[in-house]
Amino acid sequence: MLKVPALQLLVHELSKLPGIGQKSAERIAYNLLRSPAEKSQKLAEALFAIKEKVHTCPQCYNFTEEDLCFYCSNSERLDSIICVVEEPSAIERIEQSRTFKGRYHVLHGAIAPLMGISPEKLKIQELVLRIEKGLQQEGPVISELILALDADLEGDTTILYLTQILSSYPIKLTRLAQGVPIGSGMDYLDERTLGRALQNRVEIETYSGFDRS
Repeated sequence: MLKVPALQLLVHELSKLPGIGQKSAERIAYNLLRSPAEKSQKLAEALFAIKEKVHTCPQCYNFTEEDLCFYCSNSERLDSIICVVEEPSAIERIEQSRTFKGRYHVLHGAIAPLMGISPEKLKIQELVLRIEKGLQQEGPVISELILALDADLEGDTTILYLTQILSSYPIKLTRLAQGVPIGSGMDYLDERTLGRALQNRVEIETYSGFDRS
């Protein structure tokens, strides 16, 4: 077997990243090759750092380097409202709207049977346990879940599933309202659109006939 040249190997690995095709991978690889060695060294150090230092928050499953992420450790945020998102990147988008002051919960994906993503592979059970724990504690309890998921088939499927399994809990379920186009993702919404959608969220009707067993 012929040995793969270093440049070809780099292009191959870069092309595996989301949103980067063969041509983009080649441009990045050649740019790194032409750049000073310090640039590649800093990139390598940054890649190692995120694997060594970054982990998921044990409460909301956002990414953090601390024991709890910034939003879970901030005592000024509301404990009574949890915004459920698919990915950690959605939190930054919502924060840019300067509208939401509650807590977060990251599912790390959406239900997609055709892609092999079942509810068990998401942080859904952790959300249920968090709700149950919150309802048992003294003081302000969780009163509302905002299901801020992408307005696509996977997002709608996940919202339907969450609505069914949470129907027996005394919590208001809402989802993003007007301003979010059908089929669009959170990463493509501007701050004003997302802020309006949060302010005009609508309550989700629960289905009491769902068998949780």
